[in-house]
Amino acid sequence: MGQAQPKRRAVLIVEDDAELRRLSVALLEESEFEAIECESAEEALATMLMRGRDVALIFADIRLPGVMDGLDLAREVKMRWPLLTVVLTSGHPRERFGDLPPGVVYMPKPWQPLNVIMIAEQALSRSRSWSRRVATMRQASKQPCAAEGSV
Repeated sequence: MGQAQPKRRAVLIVEDDAELRRLSVALLEESEFEAIECESAEEALATMLMRGRDVALIFADIRLPGVMDGLDLAREVKMRWPLLTVVLTSGHPRERFGDLPPGVVYMPKPWQPLNVIMIAEQALSRSRSWSRRVATMRQASKQPCAAEGSV
């Protein structure tokens, strides 16, 4: 019997420019990541509510259509999933956006493909490490205490 393949963790790409979104998806899928595409922050948040456990990284444009922009998405994600890696990107200077939420990385456009792959691999590594720690803690919590059963 073969070993079960580990489930691939996903990168959630939030970009309103369809061509750039397709390029990001192709880049990440070529590097063996699962890519989930969203056009707006609202769509991305809905996706996170349904598939948040599968996502290792959010890679989002700051300027997005809809009520929420990328900064709003990053704030909401960091409140709900504080350990999730969030990268915001924009073709505008970072100073125009003020302070980023804590723990959010800024990558200016045009970004280099290798930089995107590297940050995705780092996020995946952190995500796997965190998942192993959680599994170990869950397993330890199921173990009976040494004092149990002794009189």
